[in-house]
Amino acid sequence: MAGKLSKEERKAMAKKAEADAAKHPKKTGMSGFATIDAEADRLEKEN
Repeated sequence: MAGKLSKEERKAMAKKAEADAAKHPKKTGMSGFATIDAEADRLEKEN
């Protein structure tokens, strides 16, 4: 990596990521809580 990012750069990256996520939501066909549970199960299996 090229070094640490400034607070403003981190904020800008987070804002861009949120905008991209809003434009292109993941379509899982599951409710929000089901999606969170599935992600938690996947992460538990990785560790």
